[in-house]
Amino acid sequence: MSCDSSTSQFSGARRRRGLCRLGILVLVLLLITGSLVVDLVTGPAALSPGEVAGTIFQPSSVTRSQRIIVWSFRLPTALMGIAVGAALGLAGGQMQSVLNNRLASPYTLGVSAAAAFGAALVIVFGSGRIGMTSSVAIPGGAFVSALGCSLVLFAIGRTQTSGSETLILVGVALHFLFSSGLALVQYTATNDALNAIIFWTFGSLQGANWQKVGVLAIVLCGTFAVIQSKVWQLTALQLGDEYALSLGVDVGKLKLQTILVVSVLTATAVSFTGSIGFVGLVAPHLARMLIGEDQRFFIFLSAGLGALLVSIASVLCKTLVPGTVFPIGIVTAAIGSPFFAAMAIWTRRTRP
Repeated sequence: MSCDSSTSQFSGARRRRGLCRLGILVLVLLLITGSLVVDLVTGPAALSPGEVAGTIFQPSSVTRSQRIIVWSFRLPTALMGIAVGAALGLAGGQMQSVLNNRLASPYTLGVSAAAAFGAALVIVFGSGRIGMTSSVAIPGGAFVSALGCSLVLFAIGRTQTSGSETLILVGVALHFLFSSGLALVQYTATNDALNAIIFWTFGSLQGANWQKVGVLAIVLCGTFAVIQSKVWQLTALQLGDEYALSLGVDVGKLKLQTILVVSVLTATAVSFTGSIGFVGLVAPHLARMLIGEDQRFFIFLSAGLGALLVSIASVLCKTLVPGTVFPIGIVTAAIGSPFFAAMAIWTRRTRP
C-alpha cells in the first residue's frame, strides 16, 4: 500500500469521524429543542400547545394572564433549565479533564456545598440586614460563598507542590466543611428559615426570571469563549501532562485558568437555582462515551447533554404528579444516581 493511499484512507476516516461527531451534536440540539417545547406546554396552568404558541408569537391576541404565565414564568424557567444544565455539564467536563479524575464535579469539589452554605446564612440572618431583597441577597450570598471556595482551590492550586490529587482532596475536604457549616446553620434556624433552606438545597427553577437568564447566558458564553480559545491545549492535556509539556503547553497555568473560569460559571449557576446534583457528573461521562476526548466537540456535547438532562428533568418535575411541581434537584438525583451507577458498570465491563 502506498504512502499516498494510506494518507487518503486516514483523511477519509478522520472526515467520517468528524461528521459523525457533528451529527451527534446536531441530534442533541434537536432533542434540546424538542424538550424545550414540551417544557413550555406543560405546567399547572392548563394551556394548550396552540395557546402557548399564540402567546409567544402573537402576544397581543391573548389575555394578560396568559402572557404572564408564558412570558414571566414558563419561558424564563425553561430557558434557565437549559442554561443551568449547560453550565453544569460544561463545568463538570472541564473539571474532570484538567484534574484527570472522572469523579471531579462542582459537587465533589465543594462549590455546590459552599453555595448552599452562603444561601443558608443569608436566609437565617435575613436579607433585610444588608438592605437587599431576598431574591437578590440569597443568590448573592450563594455566589460569594461559592466563589470563595473556588478561590481557595485556585490559591492551593498555585502552590508548587500541589497536583491534581491535592486539589481533589482539598475539594472533598471543603465539601464536608461547608456541609457541616450548613448543618449547624440548619440546627440553629427557626422553622420558617429551616423550610426555606431545605427548599433551596433541593434545587429549583421556579425563581427564574429574565435577568437571571441573561446574567447566566453572558457568563456561559464568556466561559465558552475562553475554553474554545484553549481547545487544542486541552486536547493535548488528555494525552498526559508530559505530552502536553512537550508541545509547549503551560500545563499548570492552563489547569488553574480553566478551574477558575468554570468555578465562576458554577457559582453563578448554583446561586440562581440551588444545588442540582449529578448533571456535572453524568453529562461529561455520556459525552466522553459518545465522542471521546476531542475537546473541539467534547465541550459542546457535555454542555448540550447537561442542558438536555435538566430540561427533561424540568418536564418530569411537572408531570410525575399532576398539579404538583417537584424541586428539580430531587428528580436529577433520583434519575442520575442509578443511571450513573449503570453507566460506570457498563464502562468497566466493556473496557479491554
